[in-house]
Amino acid sequence: MPYANQPSVTITDLTAENVKFQLEDTDLSVANAIRRVMIAETPTISIDWVQFEANSTVLSDEFLAHRLGMIPLTSDDQVENMQYSRDCTCSDFCPDCAVEFTLDVKCSDEQTRHVTTDDFKSAEPKVIPVTSRGREEESNEYGESDDILIVKLRKGQELKVRAYAKKGFAKEHAKWNPTAGVCFEYDPDNALRHTLYPKPAEWLKSEYTEIEDEDIHQADYDYQAKPNKFFFNVESCGSLKPENIVLMGVQILKKKLSDLQTQLQHELHNDALTI
Repeated sequence: MPYANQPSVTITDLTAENVKFQLEDTDLSVANAIRRVMIAETPTISIDWVQFEANSTVLSDEFLAHRLGMIPLTSDDQVENMQYSRDCTCSDFCPDCAVEFTLDVKCSDEQTRHVTTDDFKSAEPKVIPVTSRGREEESNEYGESDDILIVKLRKGQELKVRAYAKKGFAKEHAKWNPTAGVCFEYDPDNALRHTLYPKPAEWLKSEYTEIEDEDIHQADYDYQAKPNKFFFNVESCGSLKPENIVLMGVQILKKKLSDLQTQLQHELHNDALTI
């Protein structure tokens, strides 16, 4: 039975932005399902509602609203405590489903004023632009980071904004995607021939290759082999820690399967009653 095995995970590298791990003893479809859930269904917090009280910049309201929405916000400590706005009982916005942000900048000098994420003020200290994270802490594990430029102001120009960040996932809009990239490989020596190289010697070997001979560039074709070991690389955009992306993704996939099982049992029970 292909699904009677017990998958195992081995973490090979973990940093503030990246996690590499090996997933063994499972099916290719399961590995790809985990990859897709981490990208498209892991929730984060992003700007979703913007009101402009003053905008005399060279950029239109819609352009600036889109730029604000794409700013990654720290979501680790708050996203699981928040509700989706569609599930909240409030009439507009409340602390349970939204985080308020304000931006009020005016240029009064001859020098160009750069409006960045450092000027973006949050009502919730746990939800801030990722570039502002750890700035006030002495031991900042994320290191120095440049603020994201929103717009440039000349003398006399002004930008005043009130915005609300909401919980969502990337199936709704890409701004809620917590990853910068998720990939995995399962055949580092090309023994399955899922990829055909016209000249194998011109291609770099995988970092996970098991071929030690430098003159051999791919393994012999094995028509009976099946993918069994998957080398994952998950890179975060900063809104969630990479390990949290993996854990939350697996939890969401587990819940989807549990809901499917419950629904199936319910349908079978109803069919039995009708018979």
